[in-house]
Amino acid sequence: MMAWLLLWTLGLMAIMSVALAVAGDSGLPVVEGHDEIVKKESHPVLFRQKRDWIWNSLYVEEEKPAPSPYKIGKLKSSKNVVVKSFKIAGEGANDIFTVDEKGDLFVTKPLDREKKNAYHLTAWMFDGNEQLVEDSGEFVVQVTDINDNSPVFPKTYNGSVRERSSIGTKVVEVTATDADDPSTANGELRYSLAPQGDFAAFNIHSETGVITCRTNTLDRETKSQYVVVVKAQDLRGYKSGSTSNTNVTITVTDTNDNTASFTQKTYELKVREDHKLNEKIGTLEVEDRDEDWNKVPIFTILNNEMRQIFGVELSKPNKDGDLVLKQALDYETHSSYTFTVNVKEDTLPRGSPAENAKTAVTTAQVNIKVLDVDEAPVFSKPVYTFTVMEEVIVRDIGTVTARDPDRANKKIQYSIVTKDCPIGIHPATGQLSTLRTLDRELEATHVFQVKAQEDSSGLESFVEVNIAVQDVNDNKPELSAEDVFVCESDPTDTVIGTLRATDEDEQPASFTFSLASESSNFSIRSRGNGTADVTVKQGPFSLDDPKDYSVDVSISDGGRPPQTSVTRLAIKSCRCDGRRVPTQCKAGARRMGVSVHALIAILLCILTILVIVILFVVRKRYQKDSLSNLKNSGEIHEQLVTYDEEGGGEMDTNGYDVSILSSACQDGSLLRHPDLHPRPSLYAVVQKPHPHHHHQNHHAPPPPPPPTACKGDMAVMIEVKKDEADHDRDGFPYDTLHIYGYEGPESLAGSLSSLGTSSTGSNLDYDFLNEWGPRFRTLAELYGVDGPDHYPQY
Repeated sequence: MMAWLLLWTLGLMAIMSVALAVAGDSGLPVVEGHDEIVKKESHPVLFRQKRDWIWNSLYVEEEKPAPSPYKIGKLKSSKNVVVKSFKIAGEGANDIFTVDEKGDLFVTKPLDREKKNAYHLTAWMFDGNEQLVEDSGEFVVQVTDINDNSPVFPKTYNGSVRERSSIGTKVVEVTATDADDPSTANGELRYSLAPQGDFAAFNIHSETGVITCRTNTLDRETKSQYVVVVKAQDLRGYKSGSTSNTNVTITVTDTNDNTASFTQKTYELKVREDHKLNEKIGTLEVEDRDEDWNKVPIFTILNNEMRQIFGVELSKPNKDGDLVLKQALDYETHSSYTFTVNVKEDTLPRGSPAENAKTAVTTAQVNIKVLDVDEAPVFSKPVYTFTVMEEVIVRDIGTVTARDPDRANKKIQYSIVTKDCPIGIHPATGQLSTLRTLDRELEATHVFQVKAQEDSSGLESFVEVNIAVQDVNDNKPELSAEDVFVCESDPTDTVIGTLRATDEDEQPASFTFSLASESSNFSIRSRGNGTADVTVKQGPFSLDDPKDYSVDVSISDGGRPPQTSVTRLAIKSCRCDGRRVPTQCKAGARRMGVSVHALIAILLCILTILVIVILFVVRKRYQKDSLSNLKNSGEIHEQLVTYDEEGGGEMDTNGYDVSILSSACQDGSLLRHPDLHPRPSLYAVVQKPHPHHHHQNHHAPPPPPPPTACKGDMAVMIEVKKDEADHDRDGFPYDTLHIYGYEGPESLAGSLSSLGTSSTGSNLDYDFLNEWGPRFRTLAELYGVDGPDHYPQY
């Protein structure tokens, strides 16, 4: 192995010596080592020699015409081969680049460095037998640059700078590009400002292209925009270099270098005296040459007193001064105002005066005239608040007052707008009072509106009134107990339940519990924290005992005045296990106490119901008696009719229905006797004896007695009623048919009232009734006037 390495080293040294000799004969530079860098001018050409390849530096000038292929180099090897051939491959091989049998490399086309600046190729060397003598070797062909491209500005440049900026302030940076090799003068650019633009106010850096201010007197109000022409030139700016121009627009931005100025020296304004607060009265216009966003005027009213009444606010979007009202006006007190307003700006640049400092109007006089209006009443307070004790009628809660702000000073009338308000108000004085007692537990605060109106139909205004109801201890405490039960085996002092109480009053209560009546089985023991325990006092207890257990618990709330209630607490009896857990209980009801007011209400309801029932029963009984009387009287309905004028006789059927009498006569019940012989009408039984009959014939036989009427007949009923009316001196005269209070004063008949008659006799002569005609025949028969022996039937 060592012998083989020695032979290989000797052979390699021999080959290297031959290569050096060949290189020296051809006058080409010798490349030493396996990996070297060959430099030509400033362009490095990287190549690597594999085995025995020997390379020249290969360069091609771009855009060089190639009407026929031209040689750019030669492929060499240190091996001494008589007959040999070459083959290349890679970028542009056998198209752009060709090689002949001598190893000469040719270019067949013009090349453009800006498209491709290097081509990578690989070469092989063969002998005459097409046997590979030299393995593949890589090499690079560089395309050298020429100045065939001009500078290009990739975009349009615009810049801005604040007015009054200092010298050297950066405005904008301009950059151009050149497609030529930047490592050569072909790609090195220089910048300058062309004279055809506004170059006097700006400078430009020749290498970086940064544009800066050349002066500090830029004024936006004078000139707000500049256009400069920037020129870019390659070949480091030499005249032979290519150039390109672009326009750069530079905008001068605003700074607050002008102060605001009033457009007038005097402002005349008018305002109604009822003008609303914080609303605009008028506008104090100002002008400012600066942009609106740099217009920041500050307004000041120089008079301290006027500053309390008026204010000046910045308007939007014009940023003028809006004069607003801060205090209510009163024409009757002040009808005009005059004051001075100053305007200034605090954002001006320090150390430099405003450009319009000499011409600006910074003070103006404002004259305001107040216009008189009829104003509504004004209350002394925006909201009224009073307190009232509950359950008390208060005559003077407080007073709501309003006035007429006008010079007329009209009277004010007060009223409450809210419906169903328990508070009343005096219409002239505004004094409030309670219309009924208030209950804090129902409504703790009463809120209502009071209206104040000038006279009865003038202007009106409203105000809110709050009445806070103060609590008094007017509610009884109520028992609140858990499920209370006693076990059959409970010993003495066993706690069987806990008592608590609630109170609707606002005042803090200190409840105390006690037994209202002594109990032999239970007692109450206070815990001291407003609760109490029900304990066993004495047993025994049995579930089989039919008696229900209960105690009367008395609770006091400790208030002023103290309120006490008594509540019956039912206690269930149960059979319990060893842990006092009920296993069986006898149901018991808890009966809570009822307040006195509730008892009174219940009793009143019961009494009212009883009275209604009694009245109903009495009315029914009266109706029943009336019906029974009518049945006993032959169901003849009676009528009591009082005439204040002369009656119409029996033809008057409007006042009394005589049809029932007619029906009675037609059936013969009133005209026929049981023996079927016609008899005089039973009306005749009421006739009175005539005295002259007795004097004319003393020996004449007595007239036959009048027929006796049967029960139920009309005659009997008339006699009974007439007799009752004659003897009843306390009542009205009552006839069955009619009561004639009196006849007309011009009537010849006089009175026919029964007041002057009796059932026993009469001194009156009724013979004249026969002379009145057939219409009075029935009345004549009724009073016994002589006539025929019998009467025809009706």
